[in-house]
Parts: sequence; C-alpha cells; structure tokens
Amino acid sequence: MPAAPWSLATVDVDGSAVACLETADGLFALEPSLARAGLPGQSSVAGLFADWPAAEPALGRAAANPDPAHRVRPTRRLAPILYPGKILCAGANYFDHLAEMGMPGAKKEDQRLFFFMKPPRNAVVGEGPTVHMPLGTKAFDWEIELAAVIGRRARNVPVETALEHVAGWTVAIDFSARDHNRAPETFYKLDWVAGKANDTCCPLGPRIVPAAALPNPQDVGLRLSVNGETKQDGRSTDMIFTVAEQIATASRIMTLDPGDVLLTGTPAGVGVPKQTFLKVGDRVEVEIEGIGGFAVTIQEPR
Repeated sequence: MPAAPWSLATVDVDGSAVACLETADGLFALEPSLARAGLPGQSSVAGLFADWPAAEPALGRAAANPDPAHRVRPTRRLAPILYPGKILCAGANYFDHLAEMGMPGAKKEDQRLFFFMKPPRNAVVGEGPTVHMPLGTKAFDWEIELAAVIGRRARNVPVETALEHVAGWTVAIDFSARDHNRAPETFYKLDWVAGKANDTCCPLGPRIVPAAALPNPQDVGLRLSVNGETKQDGRSTDMIFTVAEQIATASRIMTLDPGDVLLTGTPAGVGVPKQTFLKVGDRVEVEIEGIGGFAVTIQEPR
C-alpha cells in the first residue's frame, strides 16, 4: 500500500465488480463510504471523474473514518477504472529506450512527441491470468508505464498548468505484438493498430492514487520482471517529454476528458532489442514507486 491516505480500486467479489476506497485499513465499498461522507450515488470509479472537484474532498472525508461494516474482501483486483473514456499512449518517450531501439545520443529538440491509442473496453484488464497473446504473434513484448488519469477537461492547456488536470496515477503495461506493428512492404511502414490495440493488452492496477501522492511524477521508479527476472528498472527522470508536456500536446490534438488515461512511455529493458519475447504461462510483474504493483500471467490466444 502506498503512502497516500487513500486510493481507488475495483475488485472482484463473487464474480461482481465492486468499486472500493482503499486506506491503510483495507478496502471499503465505495458507494456506502461516500454516502456517509455526503456524496451518495457513486457506484463506480469511472463515475467519480464526472465531478472530480466534488469527489476528491469527499474521498478524503470517507477515508478519515471508514466503516468496518463496508469492508470488502476481494477474490482479485480488476483494473481500477472500468472503463476509461480514451487510452492515449506516448510512443518512444524515454532516452534510454530510444538508445536500446537504435537511437543512442538522441536529443529532445530532434524528437517529436507522438501518440497511439488502445481500445478501452477491450484492452483494459486487471491482475491475474488476464492477458491473452494476440492472434498470430511471435513477438509479444512488454512495456511498463506510468499512467495519468485525467480529472478535469483539458483542451489546449499550457504546460505550466497541465498537471492540474490530473486526478490520479496508476500503473499500466503496454503489451505489444512487435511483428504485427511492422509493415515494411507498405507505404506507411508501421501498423499501430495491429501492433498495439489488441484485446487484453493494457493491464491497469493495482489502484489509482490521488495526484498529490506523486508530488514529482518526473522522479519515480518503474520496475518490470518476467518470471522473476528484472527486465526494466528505470526512472521517469529519463522521459524525453514530461507528463505536463504530454498533456499539453495531446490537448491541442483532442480534448482530454475526465476519466481518460494517458500512458507516458517506457524505460529501457523491453524484449525486442534482444529478440526475447513472451510466451504462454509467463508471469509479468510491475511496480511503480508511490503506487504499488501487480502481476499478470500470459494466456493462450483467443
């Protein structure tokens, strides 16, 4: 459990998704907890972002005095938000990742921030045996990412105030079919949908911590292991474009709505440089400082 006084989670209880307020004392059903704090009718995490300025203080009040009668004992954790409005992902946004992909010594002024998208309802999963290999891939790869959850509408916002639009943070894995991503025989050379938008390939978890829990999102550690072997161990200090710059740039392309999720890039240590890829049965564990971690196990294609 991170140091934040509260966080948000969604868990499985006897086959049903239950939104929860999480404190150091455990998990508590969100709806009755918030009703006690003066905000009734909130049965999902996603619903909170429709009016985050009202929800955030109510969550603080509820966390200060949780009712033991509302404690939840889950089977497992689902993705904390079911479901985001949009999932926007920054590509190639760490200097060390660029270096391992064949661009050592890259300079920020020579780079362009670009994004791709994942389908929220089909790509988002939680912990456990939830991730299925994309059909036909032989190059299934991993990327741990710090993910920002938008709490206030953002359209053409300046860098200086961009982080004010973040409600919270969570941990994401961007799973990729690297062989499907490439299309060298075509004019465009790359196919981002085929490589990145596969079902079950955007696990989120284990919780959403409030924005204040990461006072400096540009200095947190990210770690990923496969079958117990550390593959990625980096810090967000190595981002090419900061989270604030990403939000500002994305908001000039499209409106970022409350409940949208922005994946902010991955550090070095992915599989493709060494041609080491995932197989069915592999266990992928991730953790980000101040948020926590979770694990998924790779399943057969479907």
